[in-house]
Amino acid sequence: MKATPRDPQILTVPGGERAATTVIEIAGLVKKFGDFVAVDHISFAVEEGIVFAFLGPNGAGKTTTIKMLTTVLSPSGGSMRLAGIDPLSEPLLARRAFGIVFQDPTLDDELTAFENMELHGILYGVPRRERRERIAALLSLVALSERAHDLVKKFSGGMRRRLEIARALVHRPKILFLDEPTSGLDPQTRNQIWQYIRELCRERKVTVFFTTHYMEEAERVADRIAIIDHGRIVAQGSPQELTRRTEQKTLEDAFIALTGRDIREEEAAPIDRMRMMRRVWRGRR
Repeated sequence: MKATPRDPQILTVPGGERAATTVIEIAGLVKKFGDFVAVDHISFAVEEGIVFAFLGPNGAGKTTTIKMLTTVLSPSGGSMRLAGIDPLSEPLLARRAFGIVFQDPTLDDELTAFENMELHGILYGVPRRERRERIAALLSLVALSERAHDLVKKFSGGMRRRLEIARALVHRPKILFLDEPTSGLDPQTRNQIWQYIRELCRERKVTVFFTTHYMEEAERVADRIAIIDHGRIVAQGSPQELTRRTEQKTLEDAFIALTGRDIREEEAAPIDRMRMMRRVWRGRR
């Protein structure tokens, strides 16, 4: 029988009334690389159908956290649940619960928009008729229907990003991870992409978990925010709550007040460290 993601946990308030539905739950999550603690006992929950921003300076631990949530890295301690699934014990099932759009492009330039989406649907085992219906609906949602059979190499940066978002939703995930989704795009295109994402949240109850370095963007589109620094969560709340708590006028000012003004180095992934070690050893031969 085909495995499907479980229903997320329903939280209740006193009296038995239905409150919020959580789709991401993290408790005491830890990741160590040798003696270095990249993520240090962080905990937070994300409700269904909201836009959740995960912010932090370079090297703060946000990339490592996302890699653990998306089953790329295994944690050193703590627990995670995605749509009610434990990614550690059921990684394949967990991967069906989320879609992901990376900061770097992942589309095949030599394929058409339709072919890129078709391939994704096949890889996730979406039946042919259902797959074609979903592709048509998603291309329409991101205003690419008329370009469905054009090669991606002819697309602008904004069109590519919209296609990547649509492709990530072909298998109908409950969670959409976006890593710097509007990096390098002009303000008009960034605004257009967020309009599409907001529509997804409203119509399909997709939960969006995103990172960005555009503080004004996070302030405008995020329902909730968690700020991580030096591997620890230093603040959580709505943009308004964070600015009020830090007595600042903007989220950017609040972010600086919470994390400081020091310039940080980029967060190095384990594979980057391996490559660096390989270069070092080759240099010694």
